Amino acid sequence: MNTGGAARRLAPLLQELLGSPLPVRLRTWDGSETAPGDSAEDAPVLVLRSRRALRRLLWQPGELGLAEAYITRDIDVEGDLADGLRTVWRAVRSGGLRPPRTGARERARALGVLLRLGAVGPRPPAPALRARPTGRLHSRARDRAAVAHHYDLSNDFYGLLLDESMAYSCGYWRRPEDPDYSLADAQHDKLELVCRKLGLHPGARLLDVGCGWGSLALHAARHHKARVTAVTLAREQAAAVTRRVEEEGLEELVDVRLRDYRDIEAGTYDAVGCIEMGEHVGDAQYPAFAAALRDRLRPQGRLLLQQMSRGRNAPGGGAFIETYIAPDMHMRPLGETVSLLEGAGLEVRGVESLREDYVRTVAAWRRTLEERRPEVTALIGEEAARVWRLYLAGGMLAFEEGRMGVDQILAVRPDADGSSGMPGGGR
Repeated sequence: MNTGGAARRLAPLLQELLGSPLPVRLRTWDGSETAPGDSAEDAPVLVLRSRRALRRLLWQPGELGLAEAYITRDIDVEGDLADGLRTVWRAVRSGGLRPPRTGARERARALGVLLRLGAVGPRPPAPALRARPTGRLHSRARDRAAVAHHYDLSNDFYGLLLDESMAYSCGYWRRPEDPDYSLADAQHDKLELVCRKLGLHPGARLLDVGCGWGSLALHAARHHKARVTAVTLAREQAAAVTRRVEEEGLEELVDVRLRDYRDIEAGTYDAVGCIEMGEHVGDAQYPAFAAALRDRLRPQGRLLLQQMSRGRNAPGGGAFIETYIAPDMHMRPLGETVSLLEGAGLEVRGVESLREDYVRTVAAWRRTLEERRPEVTALIGEEAARVWRLYLAGGMLAFEEGRMGVDQILAVRPDADGSSGMPGGGR
């Protein structure tokens, strides 16, 4: 192992900037590597494939610069990507690593080291997949563009990644210890749980807001004979759900509409389902969103909201997620969402956390992505495949380590006398 060269020069600089030795091994483009004493023998290896990786970090320090270096293969991780990220987050939680210092002295020292390594130069181009939203935040046009950026990527890709229900949301793992219990089982049980909580029955009118590829709408129609209005803002999703409805002969029960939630006609639905769409509404718009859901319910009608949460100090998905996955995403602590629903006149009847279930769900998606990586790359390209590798690894760890949560919130619109029409106990 060559312990000299660029790696030897970079290691002290990184330690000074980050407040601690790197918790991972470092290998640079010249073949040099940090010595075993700098990190554990079995620590993941961070590979800098070219000087351009340092230029990216010089121009874009922090999470986004690292992510873009990974997407473009200027940086790689030897071994399991999730293990590498887990090691770094463990060092952050322990206080060993801190955000890089960017004072004048630190910048001058970094520039000197990078000059000697020949890494200083013009800003490298950003990957083509970077989202560039324009217009007023959460205007209809901007929301359509933000949704299209992620959900219109490729129906064939999502069909490869997801189970046959095409549920792109957290499953409900009733028997995680059973080796024969699959992602498809967990998604079926999630959909059945939602339908049970909503009290669906033959002829019940269900509004599915943000219907995705139709997993809830089709399940409710197929198994409960509910009459479903399925709404999405993504053109490719609407086309896919319409095809699935026709293939199953469910046209009498499922009506698919391509429109913004703000343009859904007021009605008297028996139930409203909203599965992991509320994160895309925006903070300022959420009270009006909650009121819109309430207004579309009949008295004693039920709402089932499945939604991700995050601490108040980190309401978005982070720089990488907001730039490459879900532009304009906004999450908040669970209690604040409950308060907003109550403020809209809904009575919250029950909250169920599915955080550990999301770890298992994303892990299943990751396995599929890795096992079928050549097919994924052929469908969406190498850079997009690397975006998804980073997205799923980081997302799984965020739920695993409690930095993000996901919950099912069951609420009801009481009638004029305050009656919920429910027997109690969240049933």
